[in-house]
Amino acid sequence: MATITTVITGATSGIGEATAIALAKQGHALHLLVRDIEKGAALKQKLIADTGNKNIHVIKCDLADLASVAQAADELSGKLFNINVLINNAGGMFSNYATSKDGFEMTFASNHLGHFLLTVRLMPLLQRGHARVINVSSDMHQTGKPRYGNLKSPEGYSAVKAYSDSKLFNIYFTKSLAERFADSGVTAYALHPGVVKTQFNAKLSGFLKFFFSLSAPFAITPEKGADTSVYLATAPKLAIKSGSYYIKRKAKATAAIVNDLDARNKLWALSEEFVAPFKV
Repeated sequence: MATITTVITGATSGIGEATAIALAKQGHALHLLVRDIEKGAALKQKLIADTGNKNIHVIKCDLADLASVAQAADELSGKLFNINVLINNAGGMFSNYATSKDGFEMTFASNHLGHFLLTVRLMPLLQRGHARVINVSSDMHQTGKPRYGNLKSPEGYSAVKAYSDSKLFNIYFTKSLAERFADSGVTAYALHPGVVKTQFNAKLSGFLKFFFSLSAPFAITPEKGADTSVYLATAPKLAIKSGSYYIKRKAKATAAIVNDLDARNKLWALSEEFVAPFKV
């Protein structure tokens, strides 16, 4: 049986780490894209020790730095012939307005644009592997809007709005991938992991920290939060529908705004424009 080659972003904590552990146990060859290379190396040793799977690799990748994303994609392209699963898991929320190295609002850069560049740069490998692209979104997409004028501006910044918008963009991206690459064997899925007990809100402050602390008693474990990601990475393709949004392993309806084709196409066009210097 051929080894499944899987790439995961944001694997050093929370849902990403739980996903990596579960897939390592199933024998996947894992390529962990991490911002902190020391944490990545520690996770690699933990995975080898806990699962016996030695086919674990660590690559530096800062999703808020497009040059770093391009370098990581090049490193993968130099090592691999194909990729079978790409899990765009990393994400964050930022209490205060900040910009990425490339001048984009940090939530947009980290949660969407970096993953967009990574995916399109890896597309030849994904096509050869008839890959599944799995985008970790959130039910917070329900309040998201395509506020494309705010991607480089602090005007009216709200951490919740920026995060909700980015989670909407994750689903826009999923549907666009499913449509644009349907004939190439590449499929795409989005998911809501649930309210998970992680360090996600560790860097939040003020009202946001208090707001998210209210959900703590109801939060599930990272292992349960990772379950749908693992399911989408391993279920028979006939059992899952490309372009769909999943919660607890079931395809669910999204907010109506997800069906706005013009908004989806505009996001794709803007993303192409923004990453153009790093795409080739």
